[in-house]
Amino acid sequence: QVQLVESGGGLVQAGGSLRLSCAASGSIFSINDMAWYRQAPGKQRELVATITGGGTVNYADFVKGRFTISRDSAKNTVYLQMNSLEPEDTAVYYCRMGVGLYYYWGQGTQVTVSS
Repeated sequence: QVQLVESGGGLVQAGGSLRLSCAASGSIFSINDMAWYRQAPGKQRELVATITGGGTVNYADFVKGRFTISRDSAKNTVYLQMNSLEPEDTAVYYCRMGVGLYYYWGQGTQVTVSS
C-alpha cells in the first residue's frame, strides 16, 4: 500500500506564492511519473503539471511561466512552486504518483487566492 500526504496549501493574496509538497510512503520500489492536478468548485479535475522519472516536465498552458514542478526521488516527494498566483488558481490541489502498475492520489490540499 502507498500513501501520499500533501502539505503547503493555504490562503494567499493575488500575486503571492505557495509551495506544495507531496510525500509518498509505504511499499515503494520506484516511482514513475509524478503529477499535480487541481479541482475548483463546480469544475472537473484538471492536470496542472507532470514530471517523469527522467525529469521531463510538462505544464498546462494556464500555469506556464508561473508554476514549477520538481521532484526529490530520494525522498519520494514532488513539489509544486506556485508564483504570481491568481484568484482563478483557487482549487483543491491533488498529487498523483505512478508506482508500479498503479496510480495513487493524495487527499488534496486547499489553495485559496484572494483578490
